[in-house]
Order: sequence, then C-alpha cells, then structure tokens
Amino acid sequence: MDPSITSPRLFVPQPLHEGATVAASAAQAHHLGAVLRRKPGDAVRLFNGVDGEWAGRITALRRDRLELAAAARLRGQRAGPDLWLAFAALKRDRTDLVVEKATELGAAALLPVITERTVAARLNLDRLAAIATAAAEQCERLSVPRIAAPVALAALLRDWPAGRRLVAAVERRAAAAVPAGSGPAALLVGPEGGFTVAELELLDQRAFVVMASLGCRILRSETAAIVGLALLQATAGG
Repeated sequence: MDPSITSPRLFVPQPLHEGATVAASAAQAHHLGAVLRRKPGDAVRLFNGVDGEWAGRITALRRDRLELAAAARLRGQRAGPDLWLAFAALKRDRTDLVVEKATELGAAALLPVITERTVAARLNLDRLAAIATAAAEQCERLSVPRIAAPVALAALLRDWPAGRRLVAAVERRAAAAVPAGSGPAALLVGPEGGFTVAELELLDQRAFVVMASLGCRILRSETAAIVGLALLQATAGG
C-alpha cells in the first residue's frame, strides 16, 4: 500500500506546490511528535483549501516546531456541496459535536444563531475552528468550513444572500419533508424548545425560507442539525 494513503493529513494556510516548504503550528507539532510518534522523513499529506492535496515529508520536528515539504500533488482541488448550516448556539459540548459532524458532512459554512430560547454562553470561535480543522483532516475533505460570528435570527434573515434557499427545520407543524433542489442552500435548526411563535412568523415572511419537517419525532437540536444536513445534502445531490 502506498504509505501516503495512510499518512497523517494536515491543514496548512500556506500555498502548496512542488518543493514548497511549510511551517506548521505548535499544536500540529505536538500531535505528530507526541501523539502519533512521527519523526523527520515520515510521510504526511497536506491541504489548504485551494491547491488540492499534496504528498509531503516532515523535514524538521521539535516539541513546538514542525517544518514540512510538499512533493507531489495527489488530488486537485474540487468544489464540495454549496451547503451551509445555520444553527441555534448550544452549550459547549453539543456545539462542538455540531461543528465536528457538519464538517464531516461537507458543510461549507457554519453560522451560529442567537434565538429567543438560546441559552448558550459566548462561543469560542478559535476553539470551534480547531475542531472543524481536525474534522476536515480526519474525513479527507479538501477544505475547512468557514465559521461565522454568532448573530441574532433577525439579523441573519435581514442579511441573507440572494439566491440561496434556507430550509428551516420545524417541529409540531405541518410541513413537507426536506425538498429536493439544486444550487446554493442552507439548513436552519432552532434551539431546544424550538422557535417561538414570533420567530416562526418572521421565517414565514421570507420568500427564500422553506419550512420542512425532519420526521415525526422530536429531535434534539444537535441531532436535527446532523439529520437535516444529511437530508439536504442527499436531496441536493451532494
């Protein structure tokens, strides 16, 4: 088996090309050296969300210092599904789970939302970005999703980009299943307890919003995010 297939994958922000040298982060140095027990000369795979995936080698490794060299491109960059996930911010562990699983499912952007029933504390965006990066490295996608700063639901709807449909997962309300469709799309998942009557009215007023049901059961918010994103991806052909 080609050793590059099983070698660790690292996301790096620098440009990648044949012969490129890359300085990775201290956290990546610790993970490769202390956790994976890698050493200089060992194979790695590199990606940056722009230049595809590259076979590379570790050229220097210390406790907090890691240098890498790109050798040959393994895969060209290709676009993933143009799907976003907007979700009511949850408590820390559950938000972490949503970010990790949405990354694995190919979400291009993650948009935390503040609703009337949101009870989460302030989000640590650096922590969430690290979780998304680790998930992208593990699941072999070629990009890391963008994570936006939290916004109120009204602001999200006010500034929503033209041409992107927003599928709102609703419960205890007559609604069709997640509809099939093509083009840019997003899923909106509410907090525990669901959207308030006023928020549902706000959603109803927007022509780009499609109300949809995820089934007959009442799902926890993190479960609804995972199930809904998978359904949206499937109906969009992603």
